[in-house]
Amino acid sequence: MTIVNEINLYGVYKLYKQSIRVINHHPTLINFNHRLDMSKSANYEVPWVEKYRPRVLSDIVGNQDTVKRLEVIAQDGNMPHMIMSGTPGIGKTTAVLALAHTLLGPEVFKEAVLELNASDERGIDVVRNRIKSFAQKKIALPPGRHKIVILDEADSMTSGAQQALRRTMEIYSNTTRFAFACNQSNKIIEPIQSRCAILRFSKLRDIELLQRLRQIAEKENADVTDEGYEALIFTSEGDMRQAVNNLQSTHTGLGLVTPDAVFKVCDQPHPLLVQNLLESCHKADIEDALSKLDELWTHGYAAIDIIQTLFRVARNTQSLEESLKLEYIKEIGWTHMRILEGVATIVQLSGLVARLCKMSIDPKVFKV
Repeated sequence: MTIVNEINLYGVYKLYKQSIRVINHHPTLINFNHRLDMSKSANYEVPWVEKYRPRVLSDIVGNQDTVKRLEVIAQDGNMPHMIMSGTPGIGKTTAVLALAHTLLGPEVFKEAVLELNASDERGIDVVRNRIKSFAQKKIALPPGRHKIVILDEADSMTSGAQQALRRTMEIYSNTTRFAFACNQSNKIIEPIQSRCAILRFSKLRDIELLQRLRQIAEKENADVTDEGYEALIFTSEGDMRQAVNNLQSTHTGLGLVTPDAVFKVCDQPHPLLVQNLLESCHKADIEDALSKLDELWTHGYAAIDIIQTLFRVARNTQSLEESLKLEYIKEIGWTHMRILEGVATIVQLSGLVARLCKMSIDPKVFKV
């Protein structure tokens, strides 16, 4: 590049910076309607999961026994080190954030709480640098309160990082308390477990999911059919985050929230197709059952999606005798295990269909 071109580019750059300064000092220079549209779009894009995240413990849905224990801690003011264990989307991180808000108040919260996602920042350097420097930081807190470190998905931290964290917990326990949110508490090393109160969260019940989904749909003026709510609950599997995300995605993308719309957005096998497959197996009509399986496979669904939907439909179906239902679930479970081990082929699923059909045939037919 020539010297002249470099000078020209530098002049353009200076002019650009001067323009930005003028606009910053005189915001009215920006078209008002344009700013209004930007504001609307920014509000519209806020995920409903964050928009309707409970800010206080009393607003949390489900796991009331565990929430009551947290309310006792909030009243006492002396928060112990804690491990919150349970499946995703059931309120672990929300609960500890609400507890931190209650203990510290909105003025101190931003300064006195460090939230990290341990699945992204899980190495020993994070413990040595960010966490240790936060624990050493001097902050004016309400009497009897502590700084709080929240480690989400802590079960994905490396063993070395957990060992380093154990020492940090010991040294700074007078000023800093740790809250671990994890899916499996057994992946947290024993020395950390022994220093923590372990709170276990369970999956949310259907009625609890339904109540919160109705509240959100009413506030957002979302048009949801009764069957649409059932589909949202079915696809969420007790996961409130998944249910709310599916509701927002379906409402935003397709408007009216119906079962077909939900399953289209979630890209899961439709339970009616799977129900028809099970009915064919119950009738021992193997050709029809394999044809329905091939239809699901042709739609592009993975073996794990088909087997999971098959399990949930079999568990909730009323058309099977209880003893036969148990045998079906047992066989589906074995196939699920093989798929998780890596044998996720149409042959594996076809073998399952054949075994389910065989269960509905009189054993005398197979005697020689």
